[in-house]
Amino acid sequence: MKKLLSLFSALILTVSLFAQTTWKADPMHSKLTFTVTHLGISDIAGLFRTFDVTVVAGKPDFSDAVFELSVDVASINTEVQMRDDHLKSADFFDVEKYAKMTFKSTDIKKSGTNKYLLTGNLMLHGITKPVTMNLWYRGTIENPQSKAFTSGFQITGVLKRSDFNVGPKFPAPMISDEVQIKADGEFVKQ
Repeated sequence: MKKLLSLFSALILTVSLFAQTTWKADPMHSKLTFTVTHLGISDIAGLFRTFDVTVVAGKPDFSDAVFELSVDVASINTEVQMRDDHLKSADFFDVEKYAKMTFKSTDIKKSGTNKYLLTGNLMLHGITKPVTMNLWYRGTIENPQSKAFTSGFQITGVLKRSDFNVGPKFPAPMISDEVQIKADGEFVKQ
């Protein structure tokens, strides 16, 4: 009876250890970008250079995944220093006051093969609101160089900067209210 109880306890411990797996973004192979339309006639793209993303999932298809993101807003880069400085100012992101942008998912729903709708709370510019993005799980492989299991994801969607009071002095004809988001990443199993 003791052996059976010990075996059962070991089985429960083993299942609980592997029930949740943590994956961390590989910064060398991950990118968080955005695009706005300027004057209604051209797109301006940028990215955030410094961010951290963790995914925790218990299912191999990531259908129960929880995504957590933290972004250093001052790491914004549009390849024009004067514009980047303006975006960091109180006119837009006000990085002195609001240094971090965060996201934590609250729900994930299947929308196709390896595709999901990812809903969560985005905190930006001191305002927290629910947002829903498209998530594409691109697969998992064993990296031939590092031998680490690596999963790929792409997240796309649209945010309204007015929802977060970013750049209120700049009307939509000047800078689009809608901001296209695209994030691509490789995540390494921890």
